[in-house]
Amino acid sequence: MSVAFDDDVKACAALVHRADPDRFMAAMAAPVTARAVLFPIYALNVEVARAPWVTQEPMIAEMRLQWWRDALQEIAEGQAVRRHEVVTPLSRILSPHLAAQLDEYVAVRRWDIYRDPFEDQAHFESYFNHSAGTLIVASAQALGEADEQVLRNFGYAVGVANWLRAIPELEARGRVPLLDGTPDGVQQLAKSALDRLHAARAQRSAVSNEARPALYAGWQAEWVLRQAIAQPDRVAASALAQGEIRRRLSLMWNVARGRW
Repeated sequence: MSVAFDDDVKACAALVHRADPDRFMAAMAAPVTARAVLFPIYALNVEVARAPWVTQEPMIAEMRLQWWRDALQEIAEGQAVRRHEVVTPLSRILSPHLAAQLDEYVAVRRWDIYRDPFEDQAHFESYFNHSAGTLIVASAQALGEADEQVLRNFGYAVGVANWLRAIPELEARGRVPLLDGTPDGVQQLAKSALDRLHAARAQRSAVSNEARPALYAGWQAEWVLRQAIAQPDRVAASALAQGEIRRRLSLMWNVARGRW
């Protein structure tokens, strides 16, 4: 797909650079043509992810998320699309199918607004399948051919890894982020996510070269999950971040080898 890297896409890139430095680095490691697709989707993720946290009023947060659902519905249904620096470029890169999937991604993020714990394992897995998993699906399939189940396995693993890094902040904000926050529970969760990562990699041929740059965003997932398995106490200690040199070099190594 050939998409212009215009002022809207540059605005999306600036937003991602400020709010999501990991995905910004991953997008910058992709070809320029892929960046023009990835930055609007990652900017959507920034806007949706922060909507529940910028207000103490649940109704206002609900309205913010609904605004994005309405915008995605316009794209999915082929309606006239509202002018917006993120929505406008999204309308050029998303098929109706992917726009509808991202609507589900926004809907599931309503959980972030409230303080209720996950109901059970099925609810927990559904949250990650429709949040992190759908984000990977939309990003990759907007670039090229890729098997959805492979992408969802990979997205689940990346989502859990990022979640484990965020546990201390989520708890500080009054959320109950895990079904089992004991060391054994953390290890089991990390092992399950790592198994999903390995399952995705075992079918790497199902992800085309064109779609591959969307998976660069998960380059730290394996390292994080292995650390959580080996030392689950690092989760509560907020000690799952790579050093800056290792972070950059590991991304470069993965991209150079075409690995995800």
